[in-house]
Amino acid sequence: MSTRALTIIAATVMLAASAFSAKAQEDYRFDAGGGLGMTGYLGDANTSSLWQKPSWDMELLFRYIANPRWAFKSNIYIGSLSGDSSKMTNVFPDDQTYKFSTTFYEIGEMAEFNFFSYGMGESYRKLKRFTPYITAGLGMTMWSVDSNFGAAFTIPLGIGFKYKPSLRLNFGLEFLMKKTFTDSLDGPSLADPMGIKSSFMKNTDWYSTLTFTVSYEFSKRCAVCNYKD
Repeated sequence: MSTRALTIIAATVMLAASAFSAKAQEDYRFDAGGGLGMTGYLGDANTSSLWQKPSWDMELLFRYIANPRWAFKSNIYIGSLSGDSSKMTNVFPDDQTYKFSTTFYEIGEMAEFNFFSYGMGESYRKLKRFTPYITAGLGMTMWSVDSNFGAAFTIPLGIGFKYKPSLRLNFGLEFLMKKTFTDSLDGPSLADPMGIKSSFMKNTDWYSTLTFTVSYEFSKRCAVCNYKD
C-alpha cells in the first residue's frame, strides 16, 4: 500500500475519531419526558401493607440539569388510590368498615442528587452512564372522594436510578413516599374515625409512586464555545 493511501486512511480515521469525540462531549441543560407506574396508600383504610391495593400513575416531567451531580425536576402526576378497612386487623368503633377510591392530581418540584457524576463522554470528569440518586421536594395534591373535593401540600421523599442508553436518552425508575398535610385523602368518613384529631405529626395519610420514566435531553449547554462549567 502506498504512503499516500496510508496518509489518507490515517486522516480519515482521525477525522472520524474527532467527530465522535465532539459528539460524546455534548452537554445538555434540559430533559423532558414521561412515565408509567403504580401507587400505594397508607392511611386509616390501610395501616399495614403499602401494596395492599396497588393502583396506577402517569407522570410528565421537565428537568433542569445543573451539573452531573444535581438536577431539579418539575412534575405532574395523575393516578389512582384506593383502600378498604375490612382487610385490616384493627377494627373501628361499632365494627364499621370503610373503603374509598379516588383519582388524584399532583404537581411538584423536586431536587435530585446523583451519587455518581451522571453523563457520557468527558472522561476527565469521570462521568458514568448510570447512577442511583436521592430526591426530595414539595408538591400539591388534589383529589375527590364521594363528591368531596380536597387539596393539600405534600412532602415527597425518595430514591431512584438513572441509566443513559445513549447520549441524550435517559431511562429512570423512581420510588417516592409522599406525606400529605391532611387526614382526609381517603375521604371525610375517615378524617377522624377513632375520634383522635390529626396534626402534622399524627397525620396518617401517605401515598407512594413507583414510576418508570423515559426522557430526552435538549438545548446544548455550550454550542459555540470551548469552555464548560
